[in-house]
Formats: sequence, C-alpha cells, structure tokens
Amino acid sequence: MCGRYVSTRSPQELTRIFDVVEWRPEETLEQNWNVAPTDEVYAVLERAPRGEDEGAPVRRELRTPRWGLVPSWAKDPKIGSRMINARVETVHDKPAFRRAFARRRCLLPADGFYEWEQVKDEATGRTRKQPYFIHPADGEVMALAGLYEYWRNPEVKDGDDPAAWLLTCTVITTEATDEAGRVHPRMPLALAADHYEDWLDPRHEDPDHLRALLTRPADGRLDARPVSPAVNNTRSNGPQLLDPVG
Repeated sequence: MCGRYVSTRSPQELTRIFDVVEWRPEETLEQNWNVAPTDEVYAVLERAPRGEDEGAPVRRELRTPRWGLVPSWAKDPKIGSRMINARVETVHDKPAFRRAFARRRCLLPADGFYEWEQVKDEATGRTRKQPYFIHPADGEVMALAGLYEYWRNPEVKDGDDPAAWLLTCTVITTEATDEAGRVHPRMPLALAADHYEDWLDPRHEDPDHLRALLTRPADGRLDARPVSPAVNNTRSNGPQLLDPVG
C-alpha cells in the first residue's frame, strides 16, 4: 500500500533530473508534504504529440495527473479513488491496469513516502498507528513506477476541449525491503535511473521485458523515522510533518 507521499521539488528541478523536454508552467504545483489520493501530482511520461501517427517520435513531458487511475472504459471517474495502487505481481494482467501497463507508463517523483506501524501505547495500553517517513538515505529523488490513463468525459462534446479528458495515475507497489519492511509489508516500487528510458518508452510493450525492470529496491538505500500523527489528517501540510518524534 502507498497512500501518502512527499513531493516538494520544483518543476524546473524535475525537468533537469529526468531530462524532460516539455512542461507547462500553468501546471506548476505547490510543494506538498502530504500528497493524498485524488491530489494532482507530477508525472514524467513519454508520448507522441497528439494528432500525429503512432510512428512519430515521442517526447518526454512533465504532466500533472490526478492520483487514482480511471480506466478508459470506466463509467464513473469516482472509481479512481480505489485505484491508487497496482500490485507489481498482477499489474500486467489486471483489467484495470493491463492496457496502461502496455503503453502508458510513467515515473512519479517523490522525496519519500509514509507508512504506518501498529504500536502499543505504553501510557494507555491501546494500539495506535505510528506514521513513519521513509526516504532515500542519500536524499535523492525517488522515481516511483506508475501508470497513467486518459478518461474521456462523455458530457463534454468537444474532444478538443481540455475538460473532455481526465488524466489520472496509479503507483505500483511491491514487497517492502530495508527499513520500509520493518514498518509495513508493502511499499511503492522505485525504479533505478538506468531503467527510466525503457520504462517510459511506449514502444516497449513486451510484458516480460517490462516486468524485468520492476526489481525490488536494493537493501541499504532507505531510512525510516517516526513522525507526528498530524500526517494522518490529509489537510495537514508543511515541512514540520517530517520532523522526527520520540
């Protein structure tokens, strides 16, 4: 499960890190220390310009999909709130994700993510959920493996109207390793930099080749620290959420 993460890097920094050639200043997002499902997030993706044939060169873009994938065949976009994660073990053949897995893959930049551990409160004897911030030990950006999809809004007749299309995404999860495994059995799957190109290229459709890119993160890369339960409230935000607690 990945239900919250942190994304504070500027679009200028992300375009440099991920060699993006196109981004739209009007899609600039605020720094977010408590990214939650249905929020707009940054996504790095590759696609051919709209209106050109499938053989046209692809270009790398920085876009802002809504977190929670809405399949193209969905009747109601509200289904996206249940599609925030896709399990790496089944993502290639689940009806909700298999078309996006074949052609519409992305990277979701993150500073780190939150997971919760069940702990016993010594003062009350009750069990509570302790949030942890889990992040790369070297402070580098995480490139979470994701999928994106376009959903056509049938209520908007003009297909050229931006409101006619909803762009959404999901985070691929895997078995937790390293410090994350001490907190929770699942974690978002972060790709190594040398896999970015193959993962993003929509011309790569062989499922075995793509699944081979989704390897578990190497041990020793992640740190975890307990943080304030204020993060439990999706309205809470700010750098103070990352402050360690005793």
